[in-house]
Amino acid sequence: MRDKWRGLYKGVAAANNVINTLALVEEGIPDAGREQIIAEARFLRGLFHFEARKMWRSPVYISDENFVLNDLESTKIPNDREIWPFIEADFEAAASVLPAEQGQVGRPTSWAAKAFLGKAKMYQGWDANGSANTSKLQEAKTIFDDIINNGPFQLMEKFEDNFLVATRNNAESIFEVQYAINSATGDAANRGIGLAHPYTDPWGCCGFYQASQNLVNAYQTENGLPLLDTFDDTDVSADTNPDGSSVVTTTLDPRLDHTVGRPGILYKGFKIYQTDFVRDLSYAGSFFSMKHVAEPEFFGQGGWGNLSANNYRIMRLDMIYLWLAEAEVELGNLERARELVNIIRTRAANPDGFVPSAIQGAERNDFTIEEGVPAANYDIATYDTPWTDQDVARKAVRFESRLEFALEGHRFFDLQRWGISAEVLNAYIASESEHRSYLQGRSFTEGKHEFFPIPLEAIDRSALDGQPTLTQDPAY
Repeated sequence: MRDKWRGLYKGVAAANNVINTLALVEEGIPDAGREQIIAEARFLRGLFHFEARKMWRSPVYISDENFVLNDLESTKIPNDREIWPFIEADFEAAASVLPAEQGQVGRPTSWAAKAFLGKAKMYQGWDANGSANTSKLQEAKTIFDDIINNGPFQLMEKFEDNFLVATRNNAESIFEVQYAINSATGDAANRGIGLAHPYTDPWGCCGFYQASQNLVNAYQTENGLPLLDTFDDTDVSADTNPDGSSVVTTTLDPRLDHTVGRPGILYKGFKIYQTDFVRDLSYAGSFFSMKHVAEPEFFGQGGWGNLSANNYRIMRLDMIYLWLAEAEVELGNLERARELVNIIRTRAANPDGFVPSAIQGAERNDFTIEEGVPAANYDIATYDTPWTDQDVARKAVRFESRLEFALEGHRFFDLQRWGISAEVLNAYIASESEHRSYLQGRSFTEGKHEFFPIPLEAIDRSALDGQPTLTQDPAY
């Protein structure tokens, strides 16, 4: 918690320092250049505060007016105000100045600022009880319609293209956190992600980001559609046949095997996944995360520090489609929501993107790909019956978001913004604790666990004239 707070507010400090330092530069920068520098800094300041507001119920917003370099006292201000309006103001200011395209990859565009502004409005689209704020959702809808209708983005043909090094910064990407494919020092690489790699070679460490049985079960289909209410009634088995192939023959959404490593299925071109990918089967089960892992031709260039050369696609067009679908449901436009969800499902159904079958060779790392043969019984279809029930439509859209963005770090915060965390997570714990020992005896407390406690060190260090300026979340 401490390091998360520290990291975000270091980012805020850097953005404010850029703005304040720029004011001291009298020559050499044209007015348009000044405006763009400030816009980029405000975009990042908005993004860092956005991440803080997701984590904490009452983080502090620090502007360039509060920030004085090397004056620790300048930023000791109370966290007694809602910061969403300031986050929106930063993204609005950035969107009004930034260009639609940037000459240097990784710099934010006006479209990226608009997308995050829309996302900020979506996070204000429901209250803690799950009631919709239709005015905020209408504002978000206007932004997302603009991005889809007028932006330069398009969905990639294959779902997996959003998770390959070879297809970084593609036509679907709106904003990516850039990592180096090869860095002499590792400083520009995604070093921390090494902890979330499989336990077997060529990684060998550290196995800390495994997928749940509940998530894997969610990819089961019937007549090509997800089992919205009964998906967790039957487990997708992790067992394998004597030849090492998966025993699972039931129908599955093809996105599963681009998201989760499971026994008997080729793991992102490295080898056929078996249980040696896992540190401790008895503790956390047989499945493993995959999207963040670089494919073999880009893996490990530059040493352990470069375990992942993959960018983090923090904003993509498929997100815009499904956020818009959420808004349309609450605004009563159910058929438009169905159309948007079907666009995403149609892309997922592209057989060119199915994981291929692979036959195990004599050695652990040897395998032969069966060209044109899917690795599993994939079956995914569109919703072809009109949506007339808002509750059913809402459930379908939210389920789609889980399938599309699994293991990317969004699910917890989606439940938080929808106001359904306790309901969903306590049911999840009750089920998953039968498979995962670390969940036994756990529970989610409504009104508390939606957000994290402010780090005590941050509160202690906020002291001004002997009294802390930061106040702990009352739930803690």
